[in-house]
Formats: sequence, C-alpha cells, structure tokens
Amino acid sequence: MLKEINRAASCAVVPCLDKNFIPPVLWDREFRKAVAASGRSKKIVIALERTPESVSTFPTVVFGSPGAEEQEANIRHVERLVKGLLWMRGGYKITIAGDAALATELAGIYSPKGERAFDYGIMGRIYSNEMQVVYCPLNEAPESIEPTKPLGRHLDGCRIGFDLGGSDRKCAALIDGKLVFSEEVPWDPYFQKDIQWHRDGINDTLRRAAAKLPRVDAIGGSSAGVYVGNRVRIASLFRGIPQDQFETRVKNLFLELGKEWGVPFEVVNDGEVTALAGSMEMNSNSVLGVSMGTSVAGGYVNPEGNITDWLNELAFVPVDYREGAPADEWSGDLGCAVQYFCQQGVARLAPLAGIELPKEMKFAEQLKEVQKRMDGGDPRAEKIFDNIGVCFGYTIARYCEFYEIEKLLILGRVTSGKGGDVILARAAEILKKEFPEYASHVEFRIPDEKSRRHGQAVAAASLPVI
Repeated sequence: MLKEINRAASCAVVPCLDKNFIPPVLWDREFRKAVAASGRSKKIVIALERTPESVSTFPTVVFGSPGAEEQEANIRHVERLVKGLLWMRGGYKITIAGDAALATELAGIYSPKGERAFDYGIMGRIYSNEMQVVYCPLNEAPESIEPTKPLGRHLDGCRIGFDLGGSDRKCAALIDGKLVFSEEVPWDPYFQKDIQWHRDGINDTLRRAAAKLPRVDAIGGSSAGVYVGNRVRIASLFRGIPQDQFETRVKNLFLELGKEWGVPFEVVNDGEVTALAGSMEMNSNSVLGVSMGTSVAGGYVNPEGNITDWLNELAFVPVDYREGAPADEWSGDLGCAVQYFCQQGVARLAPLAGIELPKEMKFAEQLKEVQKRMDGGDPRAEKIFDNIGVCFGYTIARYCEFYEIEKLLILGRVTSGKGGDVILARAAEILKKEFPEYASHVEFRIPDEKSRRHGQAVAAASLPVI
C-alpha cells in the first residue's frame, strides 16, 4: 500500500537533485483517494492542546477496518500530520478522536523511548507539561479555540531592533520610524558553552546601534526558537549550553538584558517578526513569512492583522515523504524543511550538484561560495537554487492547507542574489502548474536586498510599547 501511494504521489516537475522527492501535499492527496476507493473511509479529528484555552483541530480520513498494509498507511498519514501540526501549531496534549488504535500507536511513537522522543521532550519543555497522546470518541472531539493578539507596529521614539541568527547578529537603529543605522556582525553561537559569550555578543550589537542614537527608548529583538514572556523556552542558538544550566543561565537572559538597559525590551520568535516585517512593508494581512537562513523560520499574520500562539517552527515540519530522505542532525527525523530551505540545505545539495567544498567549511561559508559561483554563471550552483525552488513550490501548497495566505514573504540569506530569483520563479511555476487553486490568490514577495537582510531587525524594533 505505501509503495503504491509513494509511486502515485510523484511530482509532475521533478527536482533536479532530489529526484525521489515526495511532497506531503501529493502523498496525502493520493492517500485520501485510496481511502475513498476502498469504500471504508472513516473520519477522525486530530486536536492539539497548548492550554485549555488554546486548541487547534484538524479533520482527516483514514481506512476503516484496515488490513495490515492499510493500517501501516494510516499510521504514516496520521503520524506525519501530527509531526507537522506539532511544529506549525504546537501542543503538548494530542487527542486522536475516532480511532483508538491510531491513538495507541501514536502514543508509543511520541514517548521518551519512541521514534519521536525528540519532539516528545521539546514539546514538554515548551509547554511545561508532559506530552501525551490520548483517544476519545469522534463525537467528543475537542473544539477549536484559536486566541490571537496584535504584534508590534510601534515606530515612535528612538528604537533598536536586533535579529539573532546562527551566523550573524543584525541590528537596526530607528528614529521615529526612520532607519539611521543597520549592521550585521558574524558570529558562531551554536556550540558556545558559556552563556556570557552570547550575552557579550548581544550587548556589543546593542551598543553599536545605541551609539547612532541620541538616546534609547526601546529595544526589540527576534531570534530562532520559542519565547514566552521574553523567556527562552527553546532556541538552537543556545544548544551548546549544558542543559543543567538552561534554567539558571539561559531562560531569563532577555529579561536580565532588559533590566540592564532600563527600557521596554521585547523578544519574540524570528518567524513572527518575518511575517510582521512583510505585513508592515506590504500594508497587508494574511501574511506567511518564511525565512531561509541558518534554519527555516516561519511566522504568520492572520486576516485580522494579529498573530496567534502557534509555534510556526517550520524547520521541523516534514516536506519530503520519501524513504531515506535526508535526516535532520538535531531531531534525527527524515525529510524535514531544515535539510531543504536553509544554508544547511545548500551545503547538502552542493556535492549532489558536483560542487565539492571542504568538509570543515561552515554552512554559512558554503552558502557564500555557492552564491559566488551563482553570480559567476556556474550552472551547478543554479541547479541548487532550482532544486530548492521546485521543492519549495510543492511545500507552499502544503502550507496553504494549514494557513490562509494572501502574501508569501520570503527572507533570509539563501534568498539573496540571483539564487533567490531562481527560487521564486521555480516555486511560482510549480504552484501555477500543479496547484492553480492556490496560485490564483497567493502573491509571492521577496523584499529588496536591504530589506531582505535587515527587514527583521527593523520590524523587531517596533515590538515594544514606549
């Protein structure tokens, strides 16, 4: 059954380097066709609870009274959906309404010793609750509750905005909304074991920006990870810090910096600031922002112009269902976006395109080298960005199943230069060819080069209220 669905889900446009790529949007389409053809379609609802007042639900269908192969397909369909929903929506309590056997299977997979032990542990840490997968009858499925709130857009006074990436720190200084200074400083935070190193680097960036202002009224920042009330819940930037020091030295870092500077100080996930930057620039809502940099960050501004409490951590969302898809080195899962749409993905694709780079070269340097070759007309470099664009086009169609999108904003170092133009063009081609129902109402936007590199820092500056 799985092999048949895999074959049927093949792309009309095959990525030139990931030739066996299987997009989830096509796989699920073929799965639903097989379920309908069986005459034994059964509806279930997947619910993800973040708090009792914040619940996301997603209905789907599975084989009823399944044989062994059909149950294997059921598990594949539901487990991958749950994985994607966890990192798009978030939640510690997963309810499978309508199928007790699937709930039992998922509970084993998402457990301390299960295949998704990483996700189990991280969700527990984010929500300060042990993750659980439970069953309930379909008629008792939890109701959807989606709280929202406004974000940023404050431009009065003298403000500093910063964006902490895995390869550089960006900052911007603004006076009543006018950009007076912007800068990026290289750094390599991932495996630094002393939080003071991070703190000194952040303060250095803030001091550089402050030197360009007559005073500092507010500071706003963005960084990859999950932040609640300016507290760090999880962030790849601090993965090198020993876990036993997280609570005492990392968790309250930005609260401590706010006290040190003595001004309103706000830090949120960089994906949310990506979406905010796009919404502000385009004066539009229903914006999904995707930042292709050190990792793959996502953020969403809904049709009302507000943000949700969803995670939008797109790096961990599955984008390729093929057997033997590349593994994420942090979570160990296969086929996740981090291996396709960021500088790590470029490094993975380079040897497949025939570009051999030193293994000791950092991902950021490999990206620069590939972009240099792209500017020089190297067709091997173009294959890399072409491959990214094709895979991204199919992935955008997947996003459209979970987000209401009118504007798609694409940011990050991977989108700089000619390579970004290729990514955009190929993704648009895929949508038009395979998913005209989405292509008709999703507008692609890549900001100009300056906004692309510093737009997040500018938007971050607008976060605090003075």
